[in-house]
Amino acid sequence: MAHPDLVEIEAHRFEVDIHLVYATADNLAGRVIYQDSRCLLHRDAARCLWHASAIAQLAGYRLRVLDAYRPPYAQQLLWRALPDSQYISDPSKGSHHSRGVAVDVTLLDSQGVPLDMGTGFDDMRDLSHHFNSGVSTDAQRHRLLLLGIMMGAGFARIASEWWHFELPAAERYPLIDYHHLSQRELSALLD
Repeated sequence: MAHPDLVEIEAHRFEVDIHLVYATADNLAGRVIYQDSRCLLHRDAARCLWHASAIAQLAGYRLRVLDAYRPPYAQQLLWRALPDSQYISDPSKGSHHSRGVAVDVTLLDSQGVPLDMGTGFDDMRDLSHHFNSGVSTDAQRHRLLLLGIMMGAGFARIASEWWHFELPAAERYPLIDYHHLSQRELSALLD
């Protein structure tokens, strides 16, 4: 049974590409973090993502979702891998991903090829910050296009990650602890 505030983001229904990076070992922690690879968002964020997808399509692009709802146990694992509050929210304070109101995205061209954004996803350096002059003009243009699409759909940005967007006043949403792990599986992951 799904959590009442979370909506499953289905690729065909939302007309997005879904590649949840933390459901693979190819991420900053170097291990599979998500045991449940369904893409979920709070219903309010899902509504905005729906609009963002439509806006991207008007411009001839498609959104790729890299991360969405993140269970608190996953936030703890990411914090262990990179305890830097500029990029990873301290699990004791909670992440907007764990509220279901943050989504990490990039843009694909009409052939399904990711646009050059100057850095990869989860590249935790200043180069990933919006408006960093160290990336190419093309990458700046792509970042601005993504920013315009997401803000036009009702999302806000954070300064340090070109891929991260969240609902305004995200902290007003409660943290959601939703996962399909038994207590034993959860303990094994966190040990």
